[in-house]
Amino acid sequence: MTDRKVAIVTAAAGAGIGAAISRQLAEDGFEVVITDAHERRCGELAAELAEKHGREFMSNTLDVTDFDAVGNVVEQVLKQYGRLDVLINNAGWNKLEAVAEMSPETWSRCLDVDLNGTFNCMRHALPVMIKQRSSTKAFEAVIVNISSIAAWETSTEHGAAYSAAKAGILALTRVAAAENGKHGIRVNAVAPGLIYNDFLRRIYPDEFFEGYAENRSLVGRVGQPQDVADMVSYLVSDKAGYITGEVFTVSGGVSPHA
Repeated sequence: MTDRKVAIVTAAAGAGIGAAISRQLAEDGFEVVITDAHERRCGELAAELAEKHGREFMSNTLDVTDFDAVGNVVEQVLKQYGRLDVLINNAGWNKLEAVAEMSPETWSRCLDVDLNGTFNCMRHALPVMIKQRSSTKAFEAVIVNISSIAAWETSTEHGAAYSAAKAGILALTRVAAAENGKHGIRVNAVAPGLIYNDFLRRIYPDEFFEGYAENRSLVGRVGQPQDVADMVSYLVSDKAGYITGEVFTVSGGVSPHA
C-alpha cells in the first residue's frame, strides 16, 4: 500500500476544471488517478505530471455512464495502490435546448453523464472507503462533486437538463454526507460559475468574457480553472475536517448559494 493518499478524478484531462484539479492534487502530494473519456488526453496529462513530479501517474479511459467500467477502475486503483482516499466527480455534458424543443436523447444523455455518472462513481467508491474506515479507525475519505450555479439559477443560459442534473448532484451530496459521516467520509459539492478555458474561447467571442467580467462578476474577472482547483484542494485537506454536506460557490459573487 502506498503512503500517499490516492485520488480519482473524472473528466480529468480536458482543457478546464478537471485538469486543473489533477495538477493541483499532484502538487499537494496525492497519487492522482486520471480518468477521462479521451484516451489520448489521459495519457498526455499522466506523462506531464510524471515528468514534473518524478513518479508515474495512473490513467484510465472511462465512460462514467458505464457502471461496470467505473467498478473496474476502482478495482484497478485498489490493486495498484491498496487504498482510495478521495473521489472528485467532475464529468459533465450539456446541450442547450429549450424544454419545448428538447429531444429525449438530450435530456437522457445529460442526466446520464452528469447525475448518474456521479452516482456510479460514488456507488463504487463508498463501499471501499467504508471498509477502509472499519479496518483503520483513523482513516478519513473525501468526495467532492462538481455541480454548478445552474442548479439554482432561474435562467435560460444553462438549459433545463443540465440544471436538473446539477441540482440532483446537490441532493445526492447532502444525503451521502448524512449517511456516511459516521464512516469518516466527508461529502461536499463545488458549484462553479463561468470558468474560462480554451474550449469556451472557441465558442464565445472575447467580448462575451469582457462583458461578463465588467457587468456581472463582483471581482472584475471571469473564473479560471485554478479557482475551482484551489477550492477542491482545501476541501480534500485536513483543514476542512469539520465540513461536510455543504455547497461552495466559485462564481465571483455572480450567483451565491443561500
